[in-house]
Order: sequence, then C-alpha cells, then structure tokens
Amino acid sequence: FGFIRLDDAWATGSSMLPQKKNPDVAELARGKAGRLIGHLVGFLTTLKGLPLAYNRDLQEDKEPFFDAADQVSLALVALDGLLATARYDTEAMQAAADGSAMAAVELAEWLVGGGTPFRDAYDMVGSLVRESVERGVPLAELIESHPAFGTTALNLLEPMAALRRHRSPGSTGPDAVAVQLEAFAKHLEKDAERVARWRP
Repeated sequence: FGFIRLDDAWATGSSMLPQKKNPDVAELARGKAGRLIGHLVGFLTTLKGLPLAYNRDLQEDKEPFFDAADQVSLALVALDGLLATARYDTEAMQAAADGSAMAAVELAEWLVGGGTPFRDAYDMVGSLVRESVERGVPLAELIESHPAFGTTALNLLEPMAALRRHRSPGSTGPDAVAVQLEAFAKHLEKDAERVARWRP
C-alpha cells in the first residue's frame, strides 16, 4: 500500500480518520459499472423474442442509451482528473516488486517447466519463502544453495527478468503489453474518427 497519493481535489477526507483520504471518484466510477450493466441487461431483455421488423418496444432503447452515454462521459472526465493529479511512489512499488512474494510464482513455474509436478514445486517454493521470512535470510541466498535451483534460477528474482518471461498475448510481459497498448491506441484513434464524424 501507499503506492499512490491522490490529490485533495479528487478525494474527500474521512469522517473518522483525519489521515485518511477516500477515493470517491474511483468508487463512484466503479459503482457506475453496475448501473450500465443493468441498462444493457434491461434492453437485451426488451429485445428478447421480438418478431421481425420495427416494434414499438424499441422505443425503450433511448433512456438506457442516453443515460449510459451521460454516465460514461462524467466518469471519464473525473477519472482523467484523478489520474492526472495522482502522485505515484515508484520507489515503494520497486521495493514491493523486489520482495520474495513476487518471485514465488516465477520460481514454481520455472520448476514446472523443468518437469517438476506443480504440487511439489508449490510446496518447495512455499517452504523456501517461509524460511526466508522466518530466518530473515534473503531468498536469493536460499535459492542459490538449493539443489533444485542453483545460480541459474537467480535471474527469476529480478522483477524485469521475470516479467520478460511472460510472452503470451494479454500477459504482463513488456512485449505483450506494448502490443496491447498499440492495439488500444489504434482503437482509440478509430473511435475518435467515428465520434468526429457524428459531430456537426
């Protein structure tokens, strides 16, 4: 925790805890999702079982559509302000990423890739992480001296090296994220062109 500090302009104080900020914008935007899904389900129910051609039932599309457009427009403006003014503690993020908990899954997957059954890999890594925490010994030290790992597995403790191993579409690896960002940028560009054509 403590990775992000919200600007006072986009948060409210707690009624009880003077040091606490409530992320109202984020909470309200999250709440809008239920409302919008409700509109979608409501209108899909209206469409269910309609005969061919135009039916007056279709007049029911206006209210949910216009409300959805209004709510999304408001939420986007507010979220833009929230994110643009937030301050990010990258040092705290890096410290958390360097922790042994982040490496545990990578170590288990590395063992599985070498033929170890997942349950055995899970138990082995879990016991090493526990030992690291209880004895106050760096996980790297335990990994290096363990016969199943050795020095070849030490690079898995580096967050960026671990991330680079994730290459499947939609994963968290830098290359996969770059592909997703490029795809989203193209979608946004097309959407902007479409919206520009609608405007007088």
